[in-house]
Amino acid sequence: YSPVTASQLRGFTYMQDGYVVLDGLLSAQECDELRQRMTDIVDQMDVPQHCRTTFSTYHDEQLKTQGNADYFITSGDKIRFFFEKGVFDDKGEFIVPRQRSLNKVGHALHAYEPLYKKVTHSPRIQGIAKKLGLVSPVILQSMFIFKQPGIGGEVTPHQDATFLYTEPLGRVMGVWIALEDATVNNGCLWFIPGGISRRMVRTPPGTFPLTDFIGREQTYDDEKFIPVPVKKGGVVLIHGEVVHRSAENTSEESRHVYTFHIMESQDTRWSPDNWLQPTEELPFPPLYTK
Repeated sequence: YSPVTASQLRGFTYMQDGYVVLDGLLSAQECDELRQRMTDIVDQMDVPQHCRTTFSTYHDEQLKTQGNADYFITSGDKIRFFFEKGVFDDKGEFIVPRQRSLNKVGHALHAYEPLYKKVTHSPRIQGIAKKLGLVSPVILQSMFIFKQPGIGGEVTPHQDATFLYTEPLGRVMGVWIALEDATVNNGCLWFIPGGISRRMVRTPPGTFPLTDFIGREQTYDDEKFIPVPVKKGGVVLIHGEVVHRSAENTSEESRHVYTFHIMESQDTRWSPDNWLQPTEELPFPPLYTK
């Protein structure tokens, strides 16, 4: 891994394009260790009936499946399982192998899983944050995203700040690590610059649904999206305001990713309306550990 230069990060690529790809953040062995640990977690998972929550990013279905489910809204300080559509029969039994059933696992791998915690707080990640000038960065959430072969769902165009809103804007960065090659065929990311158009917020206590959206996602010109393939072990740094998406995975190869979000906490207000909130059990942990 070649340490990234400050000019790469602060220069045209990241600040103007809203993303930058850095090759070789992790070795092939480190990627394989993270994937093997997730295989073990999934093999051992106990899936209560009420937790068989289907995950989608279509606007109205988000309200129904994500926000309405207490399982999702209370997952910020836990490790929980979110499934692809159509992996259970009407009795709630798997109709695909359990290793092929998941959309993602989130949102506190960085806190409770030692291998993931080590990568999240690694000197390489800390070095990137320091070169970006981050003074007091904290970890907001983390996810393992599977992008299963054949059924890995589309992620529609969005900005991370829609879900992780701060004042001022621009204080959140996604760190998206490819644990396998991410290609146009298996659902790599596509990017286009843009501004905040929609926010997902908690509704007042005692009301239902548990979350709602303010505004509607804009319609974006497909021709403006640029595919961003990433080699195994590479990382994409994603500005909170950049528009990105990924297509369905129609290939026979999975596209496993470990991703987490960092926020500069100095002089930043984390919105109390965000679905994700720190808890007594898990305040947002500082990235820089001694």
